[in-house]
Amino acid sequence: MIQTDIIIIGAGPVGLFTVFEAGLLKLRCHLIDSLPVPGGQLTEIYPKKPIYDIPGYPIVNAGELVDKLIEQSAVFKPGFTLGESALTMEETPEGHFIITTNKGTQHTAPIVIIAGGLGVFEPRKPPIENLEQFEDKGVEYIIRDPEFYRGKNVVISGGGDSALDWTIFLIENKIVKELSLVHRRTSFRGHLDSVQKVMDMANSGKINLITESEVTGIKPNGNGHLGSVVIKHTTLGDIVKDTDHFIPLFGLTPSLGPIADWGLEIEKNAVKVNTFDYSTNRKGVYAVGDINTYPGKLKLILCGFHEGTLAVQSAFARIFPNKKNVLKYTTVNGVSGF
Repeated sequence: MIQTDIIIIGAGPVGLFTVFEAGLLKLRCHLIDSLPVPGGQLTEIYPKKPIYDIPGYPIVNAGELVDKLIEQSAVFKPGFTLGESALTMEETPEGHFIITTNKGTQHTAPIVIIAGGLGVFEPRKPPIENLEQFEDKGVEYIIRDPEFYRGKNVVISGGGDSALDWTIFLIENKIVKELSLVHRRTSFRGHLDSVQKVMDMANSGKINLITESEVTGIKPNGNGHLGSVVIKHTTLGDIVKDTDHFIPLFGLTPSLGPIADWGLEIEKNAVKVNTFDYSTNRKGVYAVGDINTYPGKLKLILCGFHEGTLAVQSAFARIFPNKKNVLKYTTVNGVSGF
């Protein structure tokens, strides 16, 4: 069982900054996230999206912000359980919590801070009749390990940053044998630089770019694994494309998931908190960032930073009720790890 001072549910920007604020109080953190890498939506959905309202950054790409937050918190050596969803929360007679993931990994701490952004992310799946029977047999909705596709034929569907960025990555790093990008339109929703790179790759023959099309069917090979996809083109009709992997990257749909069953007060699919310290109705459990709600709530990253800061101050008082916490400015004391 993993033991720590604070379990943070969610490794997005607010969860990462909460690690830093907790570390200043010498509190250790362990983060749990259903996604395979830290960063939450910023990493998974729009890593190249520009953000303009982070103090001190006139403009910063989402992926760059995540990198900086990871670097900032690294001095406090947080632990990570990635690619696993927090499933249950139990309270011990001593007032500690046990969080168990969908893969059975257990964590215990006196404090839980839910920083799950908009909640658990489920992939948006295309309406293909037999799609689910090929999941983990050639159909994937998230690229967790690019090396998994080494030397394979891959079809990606989508027109946003995720589809564009992964297309570029898999080709520039010479991972896949062949890659086809299928998109319903001729224009893309992604970053202009990424769009241009993909167009250049198509023009030079490095990828097969199939626009005005969508994947409408999938067929097995002789071993029950994905063998080919059926691509419906607006003018050319059906195109059958042999492939080893089909990856529809249509974004993720958020929901509270199992957190909704943890005995927390819920309002409009968000966790209600006290703005004094962003505590929930369960003592020792806090909620910060987009997953919480209160009068005047603004779903902004910078607001989540503030909420996480106050939550860890309250957490310190709960863990050490007889110990006085004197605010120390980092400009005076600097930052030192454990």
